[in-house]
Amino acid sequence: MGMYRERKRARVPAVSVGIICDSILSPSSQHPELGKMKASVVLSLIGYLVVPSDTAVLGRCVVAKKLHEGGLSDFEGYSLENWVCLAYFESKFNPMAVYENSRSDFIGYGLFQIRNHDWCDHGRNRCHMSCSALLNPDLKKTIECAKTIVKGKRGMGAWPSWTLNCQHSDTLARWLDGCKL
Repeated sequence: MGMYRERKRARVPAVSVGIICDSILSPSSQHPELGKMKASVVLSLIGYLVVPSDTAVLGRCVVAKKLHEGGLSDFEGYSLENWVCLAYFESKFNPMAVYENSRSDFIGYGLFQIRNHDWCDHGRNRCHMSCSALLNPDLKKTIECAKTIVKGKRGMGAWPSWTLNCQHSDTLARWLDGCKL
């Protein structure tokens, strides 16, 4: 099974981390509790520094608003709630997600994990765009391609995650709870 991969990761030179750790974690003879507190701060700092630098996970309501503004509300008869549900189950609202499925030999791109074989320039290119264009947080190309996909005979059924998680859900309304469109 494939895994998501981020496009870039922050790189912290090991020497810098070592210097920081050595200076902060040096033994404190007067206050042993201070040493424990310093260790906690260093671990938190290191965790912060190695977080991907350009991850752009969007909030649920931000996604809903962008999809609404892009014309997906009731597009081809599918409610906005269906689109937000799909975005969650495909990418967890990460418009820059890239998923490599080695078993089925495809790569999914962006918010809706649009497959390279059919829809972007690494395959048949039915959306007439590069796969990297699907990784933009403004979602314009993603929405354009999703409209092309859903106009096909399978509609939103082109995404197995929609069929499994959204199609017959009786809780779709929750995807827009509290969102101001």
